[in-house]
Amino acid sequence: MVVWVTGASSGIGEELVYQLSKLGVSLVLSARRVHELERVKRRCLENGNLKEKDILVLPLDLTDTSSHEEVTKAVLQEFGRIDILVNNGGRSQRSLVVNTSLDVFKELIELNYLGTVSLTKCVLPHMIERKQGKIVVVNSISGIVSVPVSSGYCASKHALRGFFHSLRTELVDYPGITVSTICPGPVQSDIVKNAFSEEVTKTVENNFDQSYKMATSRCVRLMLISMANDLKEVWIADQPFLLMAYLWQYMPTLAWWLTNKVGKKRITNFKSGMDTDSSYSTMWKKKHD
Repeated sequence: MVVWVTGASSGIGEELVYQLSKLGVSLVLSARRVHELERVKRRCLENGNLKEKDILVLPLDLTDTSSHEEVTKAVLQEFGRIDILVNNGGRSQRSLVVNTSLDVFKELIELNYLGTVSLTKCVLPHMIERKQGKIVVVNSISGIVSVPVSSGYCASKHALRGFFHSLRTELVDYPGITVSTICPGPVQSDIVKNAFSEEVTKTVENNFDQSYKMATSRCVRLMLISMANDLKEVWIADQPFLLMAYLWQYMPTLAWWLTNKVGKKRITNFKSGMDTDSSYSTMWKKKHD
C-alpha cells in the first residue's frame, strides 16, 4: 500500500511513519522541514523492512494551496496510486482571545483547515476513479471539546470535523472510500512547544512536563487499529480528557459547567507560565488517589 503522511517530521506523524515502516508499506513523507524528513526517512530504513525506493520525501507547505496539485501528481508519478492519505499536519495555539492577533486565527484556519481540505480535494478524484482509498484526518479532542486559551485551534478542529463528516456522506456511493476522523487528547510531542502564541511570529517554546500525557507510540498504535477497521470517528485519550469528550457529546449542560470550573484553572496556569492541560490531570489524580 502507498501511504501519504503530512506532518511527518515530528510528533504523531513521525511515530506513525515509524510504525508503518515496520508493516512494509510504501511511504510518502511530507512537511516543511526537509532535513527533518530526511532524518525520519533514515530511521525508517534502519527498521529493515523498506528500501530507498519505498520512501519518497516530498516537501509540502499546507498553506501554499497552489502547490497541492503538483505534489499530488508527484506522488502518483512515483508510486502510481495513493491508498491512504493521512492528514496530520497542523499547529496548536496557546493565547487568550483578547491578546491574540487576527493573523494567528487566519493562519490556524489556513494551515489546519483549508490546507487539509485543499490536499484532500487534490487526492479525492484519484480515489474516486479507483473507487477505493482511505482518507484519515488527525483531528483532536479539541474538535469536540472547546477550551480556553486555544480558541483558534479549537475553531480549526471543529471545522475539520464538520467538513469530513459531510464528505463522508457525499461518498456514500463509493463504499470503497472511507473517511476516518482521529481525535487524540494530550499526547507526548512538541505540539505545545511549537504552538502559536499572541503573534504569528511567537511560539510558546516551553519544555513542560509531559509525563501525564499519553505516549505517542500508544496513540499511534490505536490509530492504526482504527484505520485498519475503517472506524468513522475515534477518540484516543487518557482520563480525564476522554471523559470530557463523552460529557460534551452526551451531557453538554454538565460539560459547560465543568469546563467553566476547570477552564479558570487552565487560564491561571497559562498566565503563570505553566502547562495548561496539567490542571485537568492534576484534579483527576487528586480525586482518585
